[in-house]
Amino acid sequence: MEITETLNENLRREFKIVVGAKDLDEKLTGKLTEMQSRVHLKGFRPGKAPVSFLKKTYGKSLMGEIVNDIVKASSEQALKERELKPATVPQVDFVSTMDSVVEGKADLEFTMKVDLMPDFEVKNLSELKIERLVAEVTDEEVEKAVARLAEAQKTYTDKGEGAVAENGDAVTVDFEGKIDGESFEGGKAEGYDLTLGTGAFVPGFEEQLVGAKVGDARTVTVTFPPDYGAAHLAGKDATFDVKVHAVKVAQPVTVDDEMAKRMGVDSLAALKDLVRGQLKTEHMRASRTHLKRRILDTLDGEYDLDLPQSMVEAEFDAIWQQVAAEIDREGKLPDEEDKTEDELKAEYRAIAERRVRLGLVLAKIGEQNGLSVPQEEINRAIAARARQFPGQEEKVTQYYAGTPQAQAEIRVPLFEDKVVDFIAELSQITDREVSRDVLYLDPDAAAEKLEAEEGLKSKGGAKGGKTKAGKSGATKK
Repeated sequence: MEITETLNENLRREFKIVVGAKDLDEKLTGKLTEMQSRVHLKGFRPGKAPVSFLKKTYGKSLMGEIVNDIVKASSEQALKERELKPATVPQVDFVSTMDSVVEGKADLEFTMKVDLMPDFEVKNLSELKIERLVAEVTDEEVEKAVARLAEAQKTYTDKGEGAVAENGDAVTVDFEGKIDGESFEGGKAEGYDLTLGTGAFVPGFEEQLVGAKVGDARTVTVTFPPDYGAAHLAGKDATFDVKVHAVKVAQPVTVDDEMAKRMGVDSLAALKDLVRGQLKTEHMRASRTHLKRRILDTLDGEYDLDLPQSMVEAEFDAIWQQVAAEIDREGKLPDEEDKTEDELKAEYRAIAERRVRLGLVLAKIGEQNGLSVPQEEINRAIAARARQFPGQEEKVTQYYAGTPQAQAEIRVPLFEDKVVDFIAELSQITDREVSRDVLYLDPDAAAEKLEAEEGLKSKGGAKGGKTKAGKSGATKK
């Protein structure tokens, strides 16, 4: 076997590997000799068929197995001898004609191309300086949340004979929707309770029932929004035949201890404490989302790595496949209408490079610090995913159990979160208090808003230091 390195460039290596026809024939003869005693062929006593005859009968299929074994073994040998760590599965291209190789008329010659993992040192995590956005739970938030709970406790009574429906009233209706005179799936219901003014239905539907009385039959005309969840309805004009069976008025709910007790809590004060705790948990979850993003942005700026191009290409292909499907569906991405396809590809290739770079950095941090995701955690995540499909839990669980790639899709974000939490414990975290509105923006929008606010303060001659969030690098999903 001859292994010759033909390319050594950054993280790419290429090899030419040649295995002589004589060596192949010896391996084939050895396999045939091993199986000779077990072969029963017509015209020969058991185990006595000559190797030359076996070669004619089984040679091609066995040689195919031998070639596969040699390709695998020689590829591993080339990497092991040079202490190379592949980033992806090596790409093998045959030079010699396989028919000639199988027939023993030519040497086996193939090339192997492989991208390598970059070698880099993890920087001191305790020197990382990260800003965390936080927000206090205000009394006003608690009061609003309790008011929403009270709203959900409202009861409705018949408004009375001849009464007309107003915003805030509940109506009980039958309806059937049609597009171009044809009924459509999900467009029909009977005895449906709808509170007017809540915006629960398609825009324009509820407004056209204001003023309706019991016994009224109305035709409601609407246009489904272009981004409506059901693609077959998006942007379509529709009519609904509506029959009104009841008009009800809401009875006021007093926010007091009795309301709290109806909800299973001892007092209004206890209910407010419970609500405050829930809001704090929600704030912490939102704060962590921003912290994670800022940790990733910081790491992205700290490491300038050569990247395995095969990994970048695979990531870009996965991203672009989603983008292309959305473009086909929507015509153009709403926030990128003025960009050409080449400009979009360049933008999303940069995102692919960011993802690969961060994946390599997080993987190395996790490896050096012994971080891993136990199978029990993966199983819990799979169980949670299965619960999202009522009635199909067992089928979903079996799919993940039998599909390693699907399990990897579960494991990767769990591992990423574990490493990010580890980094957060070691790095220098500075809390920055913001409003609830900013806290619940996505990271890009929050950064832009804070940047704009700081710009206004700067123009207004604000004194004192400030921490500029900056516009974080996009991580489009």
